[in-house]
Amino acid sequence: MTEPVEILLVEDNPADVMLTREAFEDAQFPHRLHHARDGLDALNFLRRTETHTQAPRPDVILMDLNMPRMTGLELLDILKEDATLRSIPVIVLTTSRAESDIWRSYNLHANAYIPKPVSLLEFEDVIRTLGNFWFRKVALPHPPEVD
Repeated sequence: MTEPVEILLVEDNPADVMLTREAFEDAQFPHRLHHARDGLDALNFLRRTETHTQAPRPDVILMDLNMPRMTGLELLDILKEDATLRSIPVIVLTTSRAESDIWRSYNLHANAYIPKPVSLLEFEDVIRTLGNFWFRKVALPHPPEVD
């Protein structure tokens, strides 16, 4: 892996954003972590509108479910219906352990559902495991170059 992995984190909790940034730094693999504060902000990032006109296409999206303005499930539904965005892997990273949220996320074609661990060490382990699997083992899709 030579190019940094472009990661979009969709998370409204500033403490969780900071924790995720630190965990990715500790994981030590080339990446760029971008942040959207909710589903609407994420759509602007992905569609390169408003303040995100220069946003890169993410290789993977990590998102919470419980957010204001547009929930993670609403965003996931829109992403998987959009022909230009549906190939981006989406990993739900949330505090919810509700069976209905898990079921609905997979029904909307989430690629993984990970309940957020409580402890810092467990959270760092989750991020390290994500990095090892998604960014070192998995072949991520890249859209064809357009002339």
